[in-house]
Amino acid sequence: MNGAHSLVRTLLNQGVDTCFANPGTSEMHFVAALDQIDGMRCVLGLQENVVTGMADGYARIAGKPACTLLHCGPGLANGLANLHNARRARAAIVNIVGDQATYHRPHDAPLTMDTSSLAHTVSGFVRASTCAADVGRDAAAAAQAARVLPGQVATLILPSDTCWSEGGIVADALPALPAAPLDPHAVETAARMLRNGRETLILLGGAGLLQPAQELAWRVAKATGATLMADFVCGQVARGRGRVPLARVPYVAEAARAALERFEQIILVAAKPPVSFFAYPGQPSIEYRAEAELQTLARGDQDVVVALQALVDELGAPPAAMPDPGPRPEVAYGAPTSEGLARTVAALMPENAILCEEAISYSRGLYDETYAAPAHDMLHLAGGAIGDGMPVATGAAVAGEGRRVINLQADGSAMYTIQSLWTQARERLPVTTVILNNRQYAILLGEYANVGATPGETAMQMLDLGNPDLGWINLAKGMGVEAARAETLDELADLMQASFERDGPFLIELMI
Repeated sequence: MNGAHSLVRTLLNQGVDTCFANPGTSEMHFVAALDQIDGMRCVLGLQENVVTGMADGYARIAGKPACTLLHCGPGLANGLANLHNARRARAAIVNIVGDQATYHRPHDAPLTMDTSSLAHTVSGFVRASTCAADVGRDAAAAAQAARVLPGQVATLILPSDTCWSEGGIVADALPALPAAPLDPHAVETAARMLRNGRETLILLGGAGLLQPAQELAWRVAKATGATLMADFVCGQVARGRGRVPLARVPYVAEAARAALERFEQIILVAAKPPVSFFAYPGQPSIEYRAEAELQTLARGDQDVVVALQALVDELGAPPAAMPDPGPRPEVAYGAPTSEGLARTVAALMPENAILCEEAISYSRGLYDETYAAPAHDMLHLAGGAIGDGMPVATGAAVAGEGRRVINLQADGSAMYTIQSLWTQARERLPVTTVILNNRQYAILLGEYANVGATPGETAMQMLDLGNPDLGWINLAKGMGVEAARAETLDELADLMQASFERDGPFLIELMI
């Protein structure tokens, strides 16, 4: 058995049964092993940042890691932005990167680079195998590390001779690593804060935004009068009817400070103290009151559900029915607006859909207008590196096994990873992409004002995507995806409804 065969068999033993790949010469024996061993679903991406983004989306929905296959250090470099986003989303990924053969590396061939140092910037675990006999052991360790709460990127670097050489050994499945222990005083301290009558926020992030934790947090809030909010930096939120109608900390720093100003106490549940995305002249970095008291109930690497259950027990908080969000919104009509788009999506989305949001400047109305939508999962851009929406939607569709995925996608960031459409067509994935076409990097126009700069002609050209216009219908069809344009919300509704009845992907260009 060669090292590549031991790699594939070990990954399957660990429950890693999906591989998102863009291979090269150094990885050909791994590719051959994938062909010769049954059980691994292989999904091709046309660029490495698509591959890593797909693995991120898959992990968020599947609740387990897939593996990637990247070509040497430059391939890893191409995929780095969406590995950064995956790290912020706390996604579990086994990241497999080929490398020069051990005896070839000293010759400094053109693709040689310091792959390990690059991997450390986004990975919680990095290991380079040195011989075929170690590959199975190292793969098992990487899969185990990827699953550690709350999930992380684990990168395994494989010199090509470790894959083609004989002597591979299949490793048995390793047990899940335990969560970090809870602070024994955190529950008591949080309970004491919730009883003192001061204005208190419970800020949920990570696993705290999934349904089991939401239900416990809602019991605490109902029993104590505390306010629940979702951290802005979050990868996945359980939303819609039957879930807590959580507001999200706003992106705009001034709006975030206004939303958090009243809270004297903040209890953090798998969340960090809120800070602005960027520094702005004369403005503070933190978004909460400087004198506010902060208490961590549970970090992301601790068991959030256990911590919240302990808090419920400490407070004696009784069961509480989920609030009624009111009637389901109706389809909006006329000229597109952010709120009208959100209402239309809420009115039409199927039950248990996945809403993948990289709407950027057009996303502000999404939360308020979709509380009464059917139950769904919302996936966000967690790391701020634009270009994750399309690949995350693609990976989520692979994991969703038939669940409809709706990707609300800004036009500028879509161009970073447009190759995702080709994979959607190839795999016949049920993804409805709505391109929000304003022909500009609209978010940056707002940032110009925030930093006190005044854009002139040259600057405006740097933010303009309309010279020439991007031909979205032709771009989609060139990738094998059917597409149509909508000028109004009426037309959008008709096209969305028709797309939900298709087996494969469909793209709608919405002119905003």
